[in-house]
Amino acid sequence: MAVSNQTISHEPSGPASRRWHTLIAGCLCWVLFAMVAWCVKSGLTGSFDEAGLRLWRDANLAPLGPIWLGAIVRAVTDIGDWPLRNVFAGAGVIALALLGRRHSAAVLFFTVVSGWIANSQLKLLFERERPTIVPHLVDASGLSFPSGHSFNAALVYLSLALAFAPFSSRQNVRVAIFAGSTGLSIAIAASRVWLGVHYPSDVIAGWLAGTGWALIAAALFLPAADRVGAGLPDPDR
Repeated sequence: MAVSNQTISHEPSGPASRRWHTLIAGCLCWVLFAMVAWCVKSGLTGSFDEAGLRLWRDANLAPLGPIWLGAIVRAVTDIGDWPLRNVFAGAGVIALALLGRRHSAAVLFFTVVSGWIANSQLKLLFERERPTIVPHLVDASGLSFPSGHSFNAALVYLSLALAFAPFSSRQNVRVAIFAGSTGLSIAIAASRVWLGVHYPSDVIAGWLAGTGWALIAAALFLPAADRVGAGLPDPDR
């Protein structure tokens, strides 16, 4: 009996496949952003935005819930404000550079800076004024769409997760990092509506755009950077 020595290889294209999935997810976020932007421009979000702002208020437009809830919401929104946000981003860039991952550090830096510029230009493009339906509970200035807090929080914290999660070879750790960064960015976005300084459509669009920017940048540039954690052994083995 002749035995064929030909072996058909089915090597998984794991990293390449994940790269494409990340790129597709990022593009999908921008498609959804464009849909929200079109709805805003067409005046289709009026009732939705008003209902979202009033959801957190009583009949007198005062915020619902105990006093300590307001303090928590303000603390959450501060995490998405530029001082703390930039501290975390800067610390991430420095940490990556000190760990010898200079390419990844450069990717993180330019992703955050370019995203901030993109959000500023989008605000000028849409020129949407901030809501006046309910009283503002914090000082806020500038244009409203898309929400800068939502865009930049998603951009910074997800970019940090994409840069540092591969340091662990354990999937549950990586999942926890991504879940934590996503949950934090969503909480920051929601806080802006609770505080009355953004329409719900502002924060949805901002979060989608910031997430999309981070995912597309990671898909296009991080694969070419240092393979962070690619050879780390699983300590549980």
